[in-house]
Amino acid sequence: MRVLALDYGRARCGCAVSDPTGVLASPLEPVLAPPTRRGLARLRTLVRELDAERVVVGLPVSLSGRDSAQTVETRAFAARLEQELPVPIELYDERFTTRLAERTGGRADEDSRAAAHLLESWLASQPRGHTDA
Repeated sequence: MRVLALDYGRARCGCAVSDPTGVLASPLEPVLAPPTRRGLARLRTLVRELDAERVVVGLPVSLSGRDSAQTVETRAFAARLEQELPVPIELYDERFTTRLAERTGGRADEDSRAAAHLLESWLASQPRGHTDA
């Protein structure tokens, strides 16, 4: 099953997609202004074009586990995605993914590298065979 991962930010949203086997995560071009009509339309297009069966949204939880203003905004964005997209939306702890993206560098956009790290972590957390269903 293909999974689309999002590292949400109001101005830009990093994106990554898994391969069909659910093993590899590849960064994509970020989506600009994701909460706008244009941004949501782009996300709908990505889900359709990539044949994604699930969207995983990184949840920025503080080290203490408390919600921040960004956490609240991300939860609201995920709730909107549930209304806008025809696939399940799942929130997943994204602690340290941005820091990993900063360290790993590379040609892809930093937000999308963070989304790829998030997706790799999510894929590794799934029971064997879960992403094939």
